Amino acid sequence: MTRAFPTEINHIKARGVVRITWDDGHVGEYDQEYLRGYCPCALCQGHGTQLKFISVPGAILESIRGVGNYAIELHWHDGHSTGIFTFDYLRSLCPCSDCETLRDAKP
Repeated sequence: MTRAFPTEINHIKARGVVRITWDDGHVGEYDQEYLRGYCPCALCQGHGTQLKFISVPGAILESIRGVGNYAIELHWHDGHSTGIFTFDYLRSLCPCSDCETLRDAKP
């Protein structure tokens, strides 16, 4: 299995997005409310296997910190920061139309 690895992660505060350039050349832009909604922590996702979106209107990303060489931790204006976003998870969430089409095509 090929592992996803970012070559660049930029928090573009003026636009409220995180832009990730991946090692295969793909570039994904993730709106901060989208990322907050898919926070992978147990508080947001629970302990089930079904991924769910939790709406947090007005979510503002304050900062991004690296976690080893496999993930990032996002710190939000409301103090929330317990989600560890692995690179594989982030790539699977890419909201671009190309990635959405690939996800929809999987059985």
